[in-house]
Amino acid sequence: MFEASAVLDVLETLRKAGCQVWVAGGWGIDALVGRITRKHSDLDLLHRVEQEPAVIAALESLGYAERAEGVVPGRPARFVMTGPGGREVDLHPLHLRPDGSALQRLDDEGGTLAYPAGALVTGEIAGVAVPCLSVAQQVHFHQGYTPRERDLLDMASLREAYGIATHF
Repeated sequence: MFEASAVLDVLETLRKAGCQVWVAGGWGIDALVGRITRKHSDLDLLHRVEQEPAVIAALESLGYAERAEGVVPGRPARFVMTGPGGREVDLHPLHLRPDGSALQRLDDEGGTLAYPAGALVTGEIAGVAVPCLSVAQQVHFHQGYTPRERDLLDMASLREAYGIATHF
């Protein structure tokens, strides 16, 4: 499991290395609601694509190594680094644009995932301010698939905290 203290250690190491990252996934939900809502097996991070060598080096300094097999989809959309205790950091490279929006390259055929301006905000984990995805972007990413139990819990947490509607 990935505890809050380990998340904050990763984020602080990346900050000290000059890397700009944003928390997504389940920890991103928890950052938005300001409390831990469930157990987490991984940490999803968005990062600036041009900082990827520094991100990898910073995580390697904490004992993480890139997992070469079983990552679907893999590069260029994302890659996974596994560290102490089997913790996994799921990394998503972003191309930030001057207007504050971003693109995530999904494949080698030109597929991209768009992040509108305003999708990158600040939340809180264990009383510490952390960069994360916005409520609207989290809700957007939780569409178009059959939800797992954790997805249902994540959307329920956002509905409770923000009084918003979600599709499940």
